[in-house]
Amino acid sequence: QVQLVESGGGLVQAGGSLRLSCVASGRTFSNYAMGWFRQAPGKEREFVAATTRSGISTAYADSVKGRFTISRDNAKNTVYLQMNSLKPEDTAAYYCAARVTWSGYRSPNYDYWGQGTQVTVSS
Repeated sequence: QVQLVESGGGLVQAGGSLRLSCVASGRTFSNYAMGWFRQAPGKEREFVAATTRSGISTAYADSVKGRFTISRDNAKNTVYLQMNSLKPEDTAAYYCAARVTWSGYRSPNYDYWGQGTQVTVSS
């Protein structure tokens, strides 16, 4: 089992920044690719960003490319999501997730999920 705990969400004005953190425990963190997803009320959960086990490779949804940065620190068992130039449409609950394989990282078929942290962007 892998336990994931997100933090760093909050209320921010449009154009502002937030950094989300997700701390993992339970199994070897570096054995898992990590992803961030988000879900707004009434909408399906959508892919935001992902990184490979080493952190060397990353991928982003088109809607956040150039504004969000995913990174990880395997020594701290933590994955981050730096969010800049936030827009009201970024408002959602953000979830981190872990999966063994990289293939299919855009789908929500991850092995483990955190409980989510709310991000609200005001206009």
